Amino acid sequence: MLITQLKSKDAIAPLVKGKTIIINCHGCKEVYFPEHEAIEMQNELSSNGNVSAVITRDYICNPDNLSLQLKKYLDKIKEADTVLVFSCGVGVQTVAKYLEDIEVYSACDTYPLPGFQGVTPLEFDCGQCGECYLNYTGGVCPITACSKSLINGQCGGSKNGKCEVDKDMDCGWERIYIKLEKLKKLDTLKYPTKIRNYGNPYVE
Repeated sequence: MLITQLKSKDAIAPLVKGKTIIINCHGCKEVYFPEHEAIEMQNELSSNGNVSAVITRDYICNPDNLSLQLKKYLDKIKEADTVLVFSCGVGVQTVAKYLEDIEVYSACDTYPLPGFQGVTPLEFDCGQCGECYLNYTGGVCPITACSKSLINGQCGGSKNGKCEVDKDMDCGWERIYIKLEKLKKLDTLKYPTKIRNYGNPYVE
């Protein structure tokens, strides 16, 4: 199982830039989602007038389901400067791929909990490692999209865009670079080096 925890207000507020769409995932039975806290945060963020819509759906981690559920909102979404996603890391990655031309940010961090894990077939994976990197890497997770889980850039071993460990796997860091270049956000990669806290606040 896993649990999503809201990032701090100081971390979320700067992500609301220009016209912002909030996508709020109800979550599945295997995910604890802080729904009441999220609604309070969304209302507070909406009070500044930058949030043009709050879209609440479920199972946004499923690409086909996401496409169907967002279809009627696409015109409004395409007018947005940023999309802020309240979900686990898999949902954020799915939205980021679906909306390739828009900046997509995560409002939550994801932690594991012991127990049964859902068996829904997904395109992406989340390392459930707490302090999420998705807001620095264009919605592409360097932990799971890179065979070596490198967090400071490409290893240099990829060839023709493929990972040297798995020839059938796209190089995660090449994907990150291409995405950020497309968004004209390459400066985001200059994020500060920090010691991450891998401790889980929910497990003693």
